[in-house]
Amino acid sequence: MKKPNLWERYLTKEIGIEFKACLYFYALLFFYCIYRLCVGLSVAEILHMAEMILLTYIMGYIQVYLLWNFDESDHMGKKEIFGVFVCTVLYTAASYAGNWFDRNRYVTIGFAAYVIFLYVCVYFVYKCRRIIDDKILNYDLALFQTRSASEAHADRKDR
Repeated sequence: MKKPNLWERYLTKEIGIEFKACLYFYALLFFYCIYRLCVGLSVAEILHMAEMILLTYIMGYIQVYLLWNFDESDHMGKKEIFGVFVCTVLYTAASYAGNWFDRNRYVTIGFAAYVIFLYVCVYFVYKCRRIIDDKILNYDLALFQTRSASEAHADRKDR
């Protein structure tokens, strides 16, 4: 079996960042839209959405290349909690600076709590995905080993 080359490893990280950006953008946009509906507005600001998507891409690169891809880690330790804290502060500061929630402090604090909740949920989603992937790989390995043993046995009979 061939080891993935540099391009394949880079491409895998880029696809992961793309997925994270879409996931987090959807979650941020959901909170933003609920806020807008609660204050009686049924439209979203395009500039706010552009800031959100740009921020989610930047945060994806920060998470993957600077913060150990903490939301995909095996356990939630001090390093991962630090990553959640840093990203939550950055998202919250951007929301306040960008006036996403009309600089309402209570909504901004609620948004920070939502971002923490979001990171915890994403952590558990990735953890469940790894468990399922492990089961599938182990099942495939068992099938392969059974098939290989059967083929080896058939080869011996043919001789």
